Amino acid sequence: MSLRLHELAEAHHRILNPFTDEKLTLLGEVCRLRPGMRQLDLCSGKGEMLCQWARRWETGGIGVDLSEVFCAAARTRAAELGVADRVTIVHGDASAYRAEAEAFDVVSCIGATWIGNGLTGTLKLMLPALKEDGLVLVGEPYWTEPPPHEAYAAIGLGVDDYTSLAGTCERCESAGLELVELVLANQDTWDLYEAGRWWAMDEWLRTNPGHADAPGVREMLDHDRRAHLMYGRRWLGWGVFVLKRRRRT
Repeated sequence: MSLRLHELAEAHHRILNPFTDEKLTLLGEVCRLRPGMRQLDLCSGKGEMLCQWARRWETGGIGVDLSEVFCAAARTRAAELGVADRVTIVHGDASAYRAEAEAFDVVSCIGATWIGNGLTGTLKLMLPALKEDGLVLVGEPYWTEPPPHEAYAAIGLGVDDYTSLAGTCERCESAGLELVELVLANQDTWDLYEAGRWWAMDEWLRTNPGHADAPGVREMLDHDRRAHLMYGRRWLGWGVFVLKRRRRT
């Protein structure tokens, strides 16, 4: 999916993943956030996690995202919530962003592990910025049970792109990390997230029927809706994995 189509599909979303405000708050609670903690959020989208947490727990940090549209929305949100003095939004490629070494209490990448060509590669990108006792947060889909083979092509995934919940934990362990907490989306939040994208694309198509991007938007809408209803909502889950560096023996 091109960045432009991604921006159109998520035009009405504040949280660009299958979490609700309640789930986002729960995630902050299980992370035991405290005033003064610093977070680096790679592919920060519209900055909702950074901004909500900064307001609730008096944290701060940096969000990096490739979309100028999302970065502008994130800066507006930081101002709305009164945290612009503690939240900095950087427009750029998160995979190439070089943060200060070992400077952050939390390093997160929620739903964008493509920046490191997969989960393990993304985790390795995240670790240099993390304090020794810090937390890594990674949002990732997983298979709730082995899907039929035709599901991979229908959703647009390779066979090895995602794995089971236990397999995801094993991939995290292979990067030298240990799973310490977990917050999962549920079927309702998955459906709300996906259907909100359909609404945004349909609305845009009705307003811009002759636009050069219309064929691509129409194709993405038809594909994503069919893939979710036929395969995604039955076999694909999503969650945020809370990780620490493996204990030294």
